[in-house]
Amino acid sequence: MTSFAFFQRLSKSFQDHPSHLKLILLCTTVTGGGLLAYSDAASSEVPVTEKKKVVVLGTGWAGTSFLKNLNNPRYEVQVVSPRNYFAFTPLLPSVTCGTVEARSIVEPVRNIAKKKEVDVLFSEAECVKIDAENRKIYCRSNMNNNLNGKEEFVVDYDYLIIAVGANVNTFNTPGVVENCHFLKEVEDAQKIRRTVIDCFERANLPNLSEEEKKRILHFAIVGGGPTGVEFAASLHDFVNEDMIRLYPGIKDLVKITLLEAGDHILSMFDKRITAFAEDKFQRDGIDVKTGSMVVKVTDKEISTKELKNGGEIKTIPYGMAVWSTGIGTRPFIKDFMAQIGQEDIAAIFKKADKNNSGTLTVKEFQEAMNDICERYPQLELYLKNNQMRGIADLLKEAKGDVKKESIELNIEELKTALSKVDSQMKFLPATAQVASQQGTYLAKCFNRMEECEKNPEGPLRFRGEGRHRFKPFRYKHLGQFAPLGGEQTAAQLPGDWVSIGHSSQWLWYSVYASKQVSWRTRALVVTDWTRRFIFGRDSSRI
Repeated sequence: MTSFAFFQRLSKSFQDHPSHLKLILLCTTVTGGGLLAYSDAASSEVPVTEKKKVVVLGTGWAGTSFLKNLNNPRYEVQVVSPRNYFAFTPLLPSVTCGTVEARSIVEPVRNIAKKKEVDVLFSEAECVKIDAENRKIYCRSNMNNNLNGKEEFVVDYDYLIIAVGANVNTFNTPGVVENCHFLKEVEDAQKIRRTVIDCFERANLPNLSEEEKKRILHFAIVGGGPTGVEFAASLHDFVNEDMIRLYPGIKDLVKITLLEAGDHILSMFDKRITAFAEDKFQRDGIDVKTGSMVVKVTDKEISTKELKNGGEIKTIPYGMAVWSTGIGTRPFIKDFMAQIGQEDIAAIFKKADKNNSGTLTVKEFQEAMNDICERYPQLELYLKNNQMRGIADLLKEAKGDVKKESIELNIEELKTALSKVDSQMKFLPATAQVASQQGTYLAKCFNRMEECEKNPEGPLRFRGEGRHRFKPFRYKHLGQFAPLGGEQTAAQLPGDWVSIGHSSQWLWYSVYASKQVSWRTRALVVTDWTRRFIFGRDSSRI
């Protein structure tokens, strides 16, 4: 079954190679929980006095959070990443419009590392392959540094932390890579900023027709999620508060369009926030087109399939397009997942079937229930959401009209039962908040490694004997923001508390200032905000 597939793949690899594999993989899973896959080599292979080597791939939220919170001097850390800094990605839309400068939201990794008592080495390179069996990663330098073909190198590890983030998902739409901007990296934000200003400068040339000027000043944003909505709001403020004063002759030609394939923008937020955002954008003159799925992008036009009008194909001329529709898995991670294979439900079935009868009774499954729910929290959520009192109701649903006490399931029937759980599984959002919590959790595991080796506190191992050392990761949602422009922000906080308006904007300021990774970036960000209030945004093309 597809349920639990990612964890299962990891588990099989760990059990197939217990003598030489040590791996920790950071990953997001179902809402309300997360999983940490872990396996260790025999401790006799390495002297106690020798430091274990931890390799961290990536300097994003998870990798940096792990690095900041790791305090165990028994490890030496090597960080491998194509960028030598941490970027505060929630402020990237502010960088695109000059509200915040790029240097204000980045912190060099070496600044973070030098404050640690743990030995940390950084290599600016990109991981291209993981050899899990031999505990090696293959890296390639991303710098044009005349190394005579020696830009590739190999790094050994005892523990590997994968925190590389994801790629932009283009859904294989023709022309997206060639013609659209993305907004995942600092370089993307800087490029967008230069392009916006270039569009105004080109439209201000005297030898262009008004129709061509309108096309150049048409800014299209694809994707109605938080990033797309915040960028649309930031661009609207930049144009109406700063650019029209500098380009008064073309101010009436500017148009911003937000394209969303779904029925609403900000669909992951409370409906009250979604409705307010759509109404505000309509008042601000931002054209929100829902039910518009982009099927092709050329250098001057975007083709959309209008899902609300029977699939009619329309073309939209544009001057700049920003693609913000989702994320996808990086190629070398796909290769790694193929290496480690997949464990099926047989391990769970075998562990629960204590009398080796080939079938599971309700009593047998119930005895393993706590460990299963701790490992796979989606099962507990499914029972709760479907108002089931216990595992017996789930098994009865799979077996049919049979008395609960007489239910016995074979392995295929158990797969059928759990496949229904999988059908309602929800993954954790790919946000900075989730990744940061995962990195912190993982650092705490390393800090307590020796203690948990002696006294494991995790759930039962379905493959092998004993218990896992650590309790699985659990995500704690602290709320989310959606800046909507005009110094107004929507905030959705725990407890179904929703706040929209200027007060939420000040809450946004305070949270984002406090979450900076250093006092240097905190001071720079606050200074940029203050400068913008006094002097406006910077519209120079640098």
